[in-house]
Amino acid sequence: MKKRVLSGIQPSGNLHIGNYFGMIKRMIEYQESSDLFLFVANLHSLTTLSDAEELKRLTLEAATDLLALGVDPDLCYFWVQSDVPETTELAWILSCLTPMGLMERAHSYKDKIVKGIQPNLGLFNYPALMAADILINQADVVPVGKDQKQHLEMARDMAIKFNNIYGEIFKVPEPEIPDEIAVIPGTDGQKMSKSYKNTIPIFGEDAVIKKAVMGIVTDSKGVDEPKNPEGNTIYELYKLMTGPAEAKALADRFKKGGLGYGDAKKMLLEKIQKTFKPYREKHQELKNHPKKVETILAKGAEKVRALSHQTMLRVREATGLKY
Repeated sequence: MKKRVLSGIQPSGNLHIGNYFGMIKRMIEYQESSDLFLFVANLHSLTTLSDAEELKRLTLEAATDLLALGVDPDLCYFWVQSDVPETTELAWILSCLTPMGLMERAHSYKDKIVKGIQPNLGLFNYPALMAADILINQADVVPVGKDQKQHLEMARDMAIKFNNIYGEIFKVPEPEIPDEIAVIPGTDGQKMSKSYKNTIPIFGEDAVIKKAVMGIVTDSKGVDEPKNPEGNTIYELYKLMTGPAEAKALADRFKKGGLGYGDAKKMLLEKIQKTFKPYREKHQELKNHPKKVETILAKGAEKVRALSHQTMLRVREATGLKY
């Protein structure tokens, strides 16, 4: 029996190649080996975004991006979070069982406040909604980065407490935290992130992608000087899109000397264009037919609600909400 793997992506716009190689590619692979539950987490976005039209646009854009990159609604469960209202019902029930002390220990809330995000109750209660996302879908495994590890531990605590009080309703999810999470370098050498404005967009205009690649920061070594490929942003990005032999060939050219950074950047740009060309073509097709995306999301929500409804029947019965 396949394990259920669950992941959510907030609609924040402008996916970049760091998003793809850091997380999305792994989600696509899960479609073949597991029962993948993947959703666009628009309810979570309400904690920091109050522009209704912007949220609508970003939600549809995120769904379009993921479908273009290989999410197959016939192989997985794919939906928008707010289209399954049972999730928010469960979040309230979990909130009523969760001690304030547990919520107050959440690092993410404190970090966001320090960064200047306006505190609100939704931001504080974020872990309860995340737990509801996981538990209502009876997920076995939740891939998370180290920054989300505590939230998953909190979800486990909520599941265990609920089960202890009301009986075995929820699976207690296991985290999947790779020992080594690949850090995809941005154009300045730091981790690729929109926060650092160092990204290479997947679906940006050709001129924008070219400007980003040609603007990659390098050292001052001349064309003929040998260069160390390890830690070299051009090489690190290039090898993500090639096999070992091709990556080694570039590494050898850097070590030998005679390859300038300008030419290496052109090689990288060509590789990016080739790698993402089919995704970009599909993306444009989906953008031209937004109703197709909306239909896929509606069908996905219907599939998920059928499962969520069964879970909530048991929750309501166990808690006394069904009389």
